[in-house]
Amino acid sequence: MSLLTRNRLAGFALALATFAVDRGVKAWIAGPLALPEQGAIYITSFFSLRWTQNLGVSLGLLSASSSEGRLALLAMTGLIALGVAIWMLREKAMGELAGLAVILGGAMGNIYDRFTRGYVIDYADLHFGEVRPFQIFNLADAAITLGVLILLARSLFSREKREPGSPSPTEI
Repeated sequence: MSLLTRNRLAGFALALATFAVDRGVKAWIAGPLALPEQGAIYITSFFSLRWTQNLGVSLGLLSASSSEGRLALLAMTGLIALGVAIWMLREKAMGELAGLAVILGGAMGNIYDRFTRGYVIDYADLHFGEVRPFQIFNLADAAITLGVLILLARSLFSREKREPGSPSPTEI
């Protein structure tokens, strides 16, 4: 098995692990912890667990309350996840594969919720007093954000290897 094949398999394993951890946390939040009945659990002065049913996507955008809207949102997010999986099959760099993997795993976690429940379970509430710099989110959202940040950092700060004798980007 080639190194590239092993890297891709590791990427898909990371996506699956991200999905599994997200599912486990959400099952614990909805089940044994009984967060829906408790409303909120204060962990620290700036972080609490708070049950929210998110009908939209990231930060509650594109909220879909009708069954047609939810189906359209499910199809759209499914197509995006498929695009990320195809990108992973074509990607060669391990850093990019890692970023894409956590994006895919997070997307799968939220798609699973949307498909089985009609909404996404959000629970992580980061706050400073009454100031909330973010909407309530979940592990899948954090994984997607982390993956995007990895891709952005790799794009901005990694040096591409050029073929000897090829012009630099500033020479084109």
